[in-house]
Amino acid sequence: MLPRDTIDTTILPPGDRFGMWLDLVARTSAPLRIQSAHAHDFAARANFIELGPIQLVEYQYPSLDATRTQKLVRQSDPELYILALTTGGVGTSSQDGRRSEILAGEFTFYDASRPHDVCHHATEPERGRATSIITMIPHAALPLPPQRMAALYGGRMSGSEGIGALLAQFLLQVTGHPEQYHAADTSRLGAVGLDLATTLLGRHLVAEDAVPTEVRRRALLTQVQAYVHRHLGNATLSPQSIADAHHISVRSLHRLFEAEDSTVASYIRDMRLARCRRDLTDPALRNQPAQAIAARWGFPDKAHFSRVFRTAYGISPQAYRESNSDPARIVNRAAFTVNSVRAD
Repeated sequence: MLPRDTIDTTILPPGDRFGMWLDLVARTSAPLRIQSAHAHDFAARANFIELGPIQLVEYQYPSLDATRTQKLVRQSDPELYILALTTGGVGTSSQDGRRSEILAGEFTFYDASRPHDVCHHATEPERGRATSIITMIPHAALPLPPQRMAALYGGRMSGSEGIGALLAQFLLQVTGHPEQYHAADTSRLGAVGLDLATTLLGRHLVAEDAVPTEVRRRALLTQVQAYVHRHLGNATLSPQSIADAHHISVRSLHRLFEAEDSTVASYIRDMRLARCRRDLTDPALRNQPAQAIAARWGFPDKAHFSRVFRTAYGISPQAYRESNSDPARIVNRAAFTVNSVRAD
């Protein structure tokens, strides 16, 4: 599981909760002056996840108005960029004379080394929570021209299409399911997050040429792999259809995979086989014919599926299902998985 630190104000009586939050904010690398209409009972939570070059913070609170003044900047300059995804509620972001209304599913961007204002309120003030995921990026880690970043301060960017959607999905997955990853994954996950954030910002600068070539390659590869995962059930999924969906040539797509351990076709096949193998041992699907499972994941031909499955795993699909259907074995395998996570 990814290491995660959590602050939860509800462990204290209502009257002490806002004070706890103020103490938390005062200890951060970029302190803010905070106000809230819910200071009398500030039920809030923050989850911190370190991912190598970046840090993710998942926030939820009833309402919050924050100001980072010039005085606070002078007292503590962390040299951080903040890329914030609003996941619930509405808000505003203001920096260097630019002000934007931010809705759920949108990003805003600002520099913690400059004064700024951020407001974030629940859509149902008396019952709801305002939620967001903050990505903290050191100035030195972002491979974009610093002198051009001011054009993005206080602005908003979509988190529902293109690279923005992919980055939003990444942030939601990592913060929502840290138990699905190992501590050893942190650096790689951080590199993926940084690549996606860099590409998103670069495109909004209309300066994608300013994004290093390798960063663009890795971000595009992540986008292609996510596309493959979403379309595994489509039997017509192919290098040509993938290339067309991403507006690149098939040759460029193959070059994209040259640094990986597989070709485009083998990546598709391996992902499909992994899904089939998982479903073949799922007790909830034990009455589903093996061929129905195979067809669901893009193997409409029974003989072809049986052949590639046996080549990959050394056993037929049906034999694999039967060898993994014994309840005792299932229990033992689950226990082994738990022990593996603990030992990581």
